Amino acid sequence: MAMASIAKRKAYFLTRNLSNSPSADAFKLSYSLTKFSRGFATSGSEENDVVVIGGGPGGYVAAIKAAQLGLKTTCIEKRGTLGGTCLNVGCIPSKALLHSSHMFHEAQHSFASHGVKFSSVEVDLPAMMAQKDKAVSTLTRGKNIIIATGSDVKSLPGIIIDEEKIVSSTGALALQQIPKKLVVIGAGYIGLEMGSVWARLGSAVTVVEFAPDIVPSMDGEVRKQFQRTLEKQKMKFMLKTKVVGVDTSGNGVKLTVEPASGGDQTTLEADVVLVSAGRTPFTAGLGLDRIGVETDKGGRILVNERFATNVSSVYAIGDVIPGPMLAHKAEEDGVACVEFIAGKHGHVNYDKVPGVVYTHPEVASVGKTEEQVKALGVEYRVGKFPFLANSRAKAIDDAEGLVKIIAEKDAEGLVKIIAEKETDKILGVHIMALNAGELIHEAVLALAYDANSEDISHVCHAHPTMSEALKEAALATHDKPIHI
Repeated sequence: MAMASIAKRKAYFLTRNLSNSPSADAFKLSYSLTKFSRGFATSGSEENDVVVIGGGPGGYVAAIKAAQLGLKTTCIEKRGTLGGTCLNVGCIPSKALLHSSHMFHEAQHSFASHGVKFSSVEVDLPAMMAQKDKAVSTLTRGKNIIIATGSDVKSLPGIIIDEEKIVSSTGALALQQIPKKLVVIGAGYIGLEMGSVWARLGSAVTVVEFAPDIVPSMDGEVRKQFQRTLEKQKMKFMLKTKVVGVDTSGNGVKLTVEPASGGDQTTLEADVVLVSAGRTPFTAGLGLDRIGVETDKGGRILVNERFATNVSSVYAIGDVIPGPMLAHKAEEDGVACVEFIAGKHGHVNYDKVPGVVYTHPEVASVGKTEEQVKALGVEYRVGKFPFLANSRAKAIDDAEGLVKIIAEKDAEGLVKIIAEKETDKILGVHIMALNAGELIHEAVLALAYDANSEDISHVCHAHPTMSEALKEAALATHDKPIHI
C-alpha cells in the first residue's frame, strides 16, 4: 500500500533503517516499553491511544484500523519501509519469483504444444531479480501498545546461515546465480516454494526432511499426490532424515546426513543450502521480561481472547502469539485486537483460516484434514473430483490436481427435524490445482457460515471454469458428480 494513502488514514508511521543487531530492534524498545503506562508520547505532551510496534501485515493493518476507529495511532517499524518480512523478504518477493520461474518453465516445456515456438529460451537472472525488487518497492511505498514484531528464521544447531553458501529464505530470494545443486533443509511451505523456483530454473534440488512426510499439516491423501507431482518436476526428497554435520571449507557445502532414527551416514554436496526449518517469534530486544510479559517455552507471547497480555494495556498479535504464522492471519488479529481496544467486538476463527502452498500446482486448504476428523471420532463422508474431468483445466492443458471435501455425517443436535439423517456440514476443503489459492475462498466462505456440501452444489457456477470442480466435489459428497 502506498505510503501516501496510508497517511490519509491519520495513522502516524515512523520507519527508519536501523542496525540489524537485537539491541537496535524497534528503537531500543527494551527501554521504551518500561516507560509506557497508558500512552506513548511522540512529541512533547502529545499522546497516542494506540502504539503498534512492528509495521508488518499485522502491524500496519492494526494501525490503519485503529485510525479508522478514531484512535490516535503511531506505528513503529525498524525497516525503512512497511510490510515486514512478508512484503520485503517473504510472501511478495517469493511469489514474484515463483511466477517468473513458472513463466520460464512454461516457455521451455509447454508453449510449443500451444503453437508458440522459440529458437531458444534463456534465463536473465538479474532481470528476474529486478522485476521481483520492483514488485516489492512498488508495494512498500504504498496509551495501548500492540506488539506485532513478527517472526524470524528458525536456526538449526551447528548450521550458521551466512546468506551466501548457507541461506535463509531471504538469501534464497537474492541469489546472484543459479546453483547447480541446491539442498533444502525442511519440507514445509517455504522450503517447497523456494525449491520449486530454483528447480524450474535448472537447479538439481534435494529436500531433506526430519519428519516422515512433507508439509505435515496437509491432508494425507493430497500430500501424497502433491509429492508425486513435485517428484515429476525432478525434485528429490529424503524424508526421515536429519543433518548431523556441515562443511563449508571448500567451494560448496558438504552435508552429513543420517536416518532420523539413527544409522549409516551419507554425504550430500551442494552449491547452496537453504535452511527452511520454520520460523520463531521475533521479540529479541523488546525487554518483555522487564515489564513482566509472559511467554511460553517457544517464546510466543501469551494472550487472552482479546489479544491482551498479562500486563495492562499491552497487546500482541500475529506471529509473536500462538497460532498459524501467516500474514493474513496476522491482519485479522490486528483488526480484531484494535476493535477490542476501541470497545467493540473482534473475532478470528483460527479453524477457518486458509493456507496455500504457492508451487505449481498450488495446494490450498481450509478447515480440518481427514486425519484430524478421524481423530475426533466424527463420522464423515468425502467428496472428490479430479481436474482431469474439468473442461477449463483440459482446455488450458493444466489438469493435474483434485478437489476434496470432507463433510460431517450424523451430527448431534437438540432440535429434532424429520428430514435426511445426515447434516452434510462441511468440515474441510482441500484443493490441488492451478490457482488453488484463489479457488479456496468459496470454501472459506462456506465454512464461515457453516454451510453443507449441498449448499455449494446448488450454486450455479460459470462454465467453463476451474471452480466448477468445487461444485462437482460437493455433489460427490452427498450425491454423484455430473461430469465424471
